Amino acid sequence: MKDQFKSGFIAIIGRPNVGKSTFMNQMIGQKIAIMSDKAQTTRNRIQGVLTTDDAQLVFIDTPGIHKPKHRLGDFMVKVAEDTLNEVDAVLFMINAKQGYGRGDQYILDRLQQVKRPVFLVINKIDLVHPDELLPLMDLYKDKYHFQEIFPISALQGDHLTHLLGEVKKHIPEGPQYYPEDHVTDHPERFIISELIREKVLELTREEVPHSIAAVIENIEERQSNAVFIQATIVTERKTQKGIVIGKQGAMLKNIGQNARRDIEALLGSKVYLELWVKVRKDWRNKESQLHEFGFRSDEY
Repeated sequence: MKDQFKSGFIAIIGRPNVGKSTFMNQMIGQKIAIMSDKAQTTRNRIQGVLTTDDAQLVFIDTPGIHKPKHRLGDFMVKVAEDTLNEVDAVLFMINAKQGYGRGDQYILDRLQQVKRPVFLVINKIDLVHPDELLPLMDLYKDKYHFQEIFPISALQGDHLTHLLGEVKKHIPEGPQYYPEDHVTDHPERFIISELIREKVLELTREEVPHSIAAVIENIEERQSNAVFIQATIVTERKTQKGIVIGKQGAMLKNIGQNARRDIEALLGSKVYLELWVKVRKDWRNKESQLHEFGFRSDEY
């Protein structure tokens, strides 16, 4: 007799920059969460859907849990913490290179209230010597009773198949919530804005912090299946606007070219991308603007 179909929701939590988005993209086999070596890249919960012959797993990539510095930070932490009580399993991800830190203890304290299976995922093992892993595993075993511990490299795809198989065992029987070809619950408009934001973070490096947003103003499909997209990059200060535009518009052009490539891969169509840059002073602390950019004020 064929095994029953399983379906469930799995939260990915951890400190900023431990590799949650890279892990999500590897699992889904498509880029739906943006990646950056800057902390706190993810701002909303991003759900990635993996459908196999016997299961459908919905991975929820949460914002990194950190000490908030503004209202946007408050929103991000609340999103991550609320997720813990809504899922069937939790993957607590740490960075093998960074080891244990105060931020990890902050999360471990909150996990004490979780009544679902919690797995420890030690990511970026390609950056450390194998001899460093056992002491790290023993340290975490003493701090929490994990269902299982998985050392992995999300970037290289190492040991993800084993992790997937073990997590499946703890997911309940259930229906297929999404069509087989569905990879995320977010609309394309959201993913496009995130891809643009990723390129700003990637190309401006340390010059522009996380005080930017990308807002899609218009998307329309025209002749020959070409997609025309108009978007605004929002900064908090004029100096940041100047950096994003660059000398004679060179940086903005570079951002547009790089983003367009990823958007074309996402949509499978020719894309024409038009970008503007605007200043919205201190937008991360203004509820009306957080709401406008997709961070709902009624979720605080």
